[in-house]
Amino acid sequence: MLLAVGAGLVVAGVGEWRVGLRIVAGGLGAAALLRLVLPERDAGMLAVRHRFLDVGILVGVGIALVLLAGSIPEQPV
Repeated sequence: MLLAVGAGLVVAGVGEWRVGLRIVAGGLGAAALLRLVLPERDAGMLAVRHRFLDVGILVGVGIALVLLAGSIPEQPV
């Protein structure tokens, strides 16, 4: 999760911010999947609340990032 967010931030900082946000959203999706399948003791810092609330929040934020990145019109340089 941290590697995906870090890579997404680097890509976004270089200039391809839409791709960077999609990488971050992919990391959130992967974290949601891990939270869903890992037992409570192995989930580590992904286990903050109840399992389905954690998964719902991670998926929701990931989808929101993808939708926001796609809805902002391209700006001329």
